[in-house]
Amino acid sequence: QVQVEESGGGLVQTGGSLRLSCAASGSIRTVNGMDWHRQAPGKQREKVAAIRDGGSTYYADSVKGRFTISRDNAKNTGYLQMNSLEPEDTAVYYCNVYGYDTNWSNVDAWGQGTQVTVSS
Repeated sequence: QVQVEESGGGLVQTGGSLRLSCAASGSIRTVNGMDWHRQAPGKQREKVAAIRDGGSTYYADSVKGRFTISRDNAKNTGYLQMNSLEPEDTAVYYCNVYGYDTNWSNVDAWGQGTQVTVSS
């Protein structure tokens, strides 16, 4: 079984920064990609950033130029550096990991989320 755990959320003032981490553990063999999603109260979950093998990245328009996604393949860990935070970034942030487990079965796993709150 593969576990995904996010960390690094918290309360920050407008203009501040946070760095979220996403760690995959358990029977994970390879991580082919990591996505970060967020869900604000009363809103649908949206994908904000993604990183694939080879280093290609995706950012939602709302976070371009402010957020940076990266990963450490050796540690099966990904990061989301969030700068110039705005109250509109307040949400629960979820990490989605996909790849293969030790039996070469597909993995599509989510963490429990970490709360990010930006005060005005």
